[in-house]
Amino acid sequence: MKTQSPPAITETRARIFGVRQRPVILGKVFRRATVAALAAALLAGAATPGVAAADTSAAAPKAAAGQDRPELQKAIQKFVDAGFAGMQLRVHDQRGDWVGSAGVRKLGQSAKPPTNGRFWVGSVTKTFTATLVLQLVAEGTIGLDTPVADYLPKLGLDRRITVRMLLQHTSGLFNYTGEVYDDGTVVPGIPATGDAWLNNRFHTYRPQELVRLALSKPARFEPGTDQNYSNTNYTLALLLIEKVTGRSYAEEMQRRILGPLGMRGTVVPGTRTQLPGPYAHGYYRYQDAGQQKTVDVSRQNLSLLAGAGDLISTTEDLQTFFSALMGGKLLPAPLLAEMRKPYGKLGYGLGLFVQDLGPACGTVFQHNGSPPHGFGALMYSSPDGSTTLTGSVTWVDEATRGPAKDFQKLLDGLVKEVFCDGQAAG
Repeated sequence: MKTQSPPAITETRARIFGVRQRPVILGKVFRRATVAALAAALLAGAATPGVAAADTSAAAPKAAAGQDRPELQKAIQKFVDAGFAGMQLRVHDQRGDWVGSAGVRKLGQSAKPPTNGRFWVGSVTKTFTATLVLQLVAEGTIGLDTPVADYLPKLGLDRRITVRMLLQHTSGLFNYTGEVYDDGTVVPGIPATGDAWLNNRFHTYRPQELVRLALSKPARFEPGTDQNYSNTNYTLALLLIEKVTGRSYAEEMQRRILGPLGMRGTVVPGTRTQLPGPYAHGYYRYQDAGQQKTVDVSRQNLSLLAGAGDLISTTEDLQTFFSALMGGKLLPAPLLAEMRKPYGKLGYGLGLFVQDLGPACGTVFQHNGSPPHGFGALMYSSPDGSTTLTGSVTWVDEATRGPAKDFQKLLDGLVKEVFCDGQAAG
């Protein structure tokens, strides 16, 4: 494998999916690609992707029977037309739940993505992790502005770094998946994209190992003086949760969120590499000895992103979680207000992004995500949790580009279709 990626294109990924996974061989994700190049990924014999009507089967029991939402069907079909392999979407609003899908579940086959399918949610995990930390703050077990070193003294952390700084990405800690500085300097970390990741995608990492690698590198800035999206912050948050509770992150997730909300489709995988079925497949394409090869990367070990991007979930579970969170069912009002307060150049609160859609639409809260390759997750909510958008996209990824042609425009159109009653959708 010889393909390498320019680091600059990781910035687009950070804006779209809320990730900064910079590897030894950096980048890849979401450079603009021609539709033709990605259409070629749908192998010979694949049927023309279509849009699933609203799913009223037992697979999606919450879907409103007979609900006709052609504007949503059209919106998700646009993603497939732009080169994505498949998309599943769930919208909850005053009309109830609508679920649908477009494209294909697997290259070379005609079946659509399952509307109740499981997928890697990537950095959507950060909102879950932040919620666990803030629940412990609410109980008085953790102080939001207490030095993290008070809880994890053996790591040798800068005592100026507080719990709040972890959650809002202001700690300055090096991102263990690598950094690209403003002057173009690249400091490698653990391979998290590209060919180097592909060869290493089943490797198991321990959270302590990830954090110690980050701490072996110079800090990006003095604590609290700037903001930089870093997976290290949330893997440290995982260690913090485990230390103060005496239980594993997976146990706390089940005890505090998944169990109480009945989220049976969500899994903390640990070192598990297999998605539980049903699921749509994600892919990675590369050059090897002059030959183009496409690999199914639906199986991957996301211990690489422990606490920061490793969850498996469904659109229904993400809707359940985010609606409950925004509706005040998981945190007391003062801490929910802290969580939703945007900070710094990223407009990031404590585990989520705050996005202003303009005067006609107002504010939405969101956190999207993507694991290293092949999958993306969407999670949006109105301030009261009454309107939500949750979804998953799959694609054929490449070291130097992905199916990103017009992606941001399509995403903006979809979000505005849901939260602005289509008024601002292009």
